[in-house]
Amino acid sequence: MNINDKFFLRLIWVVTAVVLLVVIALKLIPPPQGRPAFIYMLPHIIGGINATCSVLLVVSLIFIRRKNIQAHKVTNVITFVLSALFLVFYILFHLYEKDTRFGDADHDGLLSAAELAAAGAFRYVYFFILITHIILAVAVLPLILISFLRGFSMQVERHRKIVRWAYPVWLYVAVTGVVVYLMISPYYNF
Repeated sequence: MNINDKFFLRLIWVVTAVVLLVVIALKLIPPPQGRPAFIYMLPHIIGGINATCSVLLVVSLIFIRRKNIQAHKVTNVITFVLSALFLVFYILFHLYEKDTRFGDADHDGLLSAAELAAAGAFRYVYFFILITHIILAVAVLPLILISFLRGFSMQVERHRKIVRWAYPVWLYVAVTGVVVYLMISPYYNF
């Protein structure tokens, strides 16, 4: 490992920590007064970005299996840029709009006994998917960044070793992002 690798690895851990702290801060700080009108389009855009990333990750795998390294790299860069855009939109949306409650059919921010009964066990399925999505999204960020570092510096064997773990987790996070969006969107209050 050379000096550049050490620098980038430290940078990766700093970026990961900053992203984690920002997401935690979103839960703790009150939203600013007044919401821009475009804020309510962001969940739909975010869902679309996750769906696109899911497809691109599969396409990237197909390219590398066919030994088309250039197409693999381009596809991964596009996926990475879309994922970064997702993160910006996620932060922006959750700065203004706090969490939607699964099962809140009347959109009042509270769950009545009738709403809880209507959501039933499906609510637990949603929370399982959401919790695994969140935990793995946090865990995969440094793996993705390290795999990019190794891939672009053509450390192929080291890249393969980390991608063995990063790829399925990133794909799971992208796919479950779409599932979470589809499950929660009926309860949006906008």
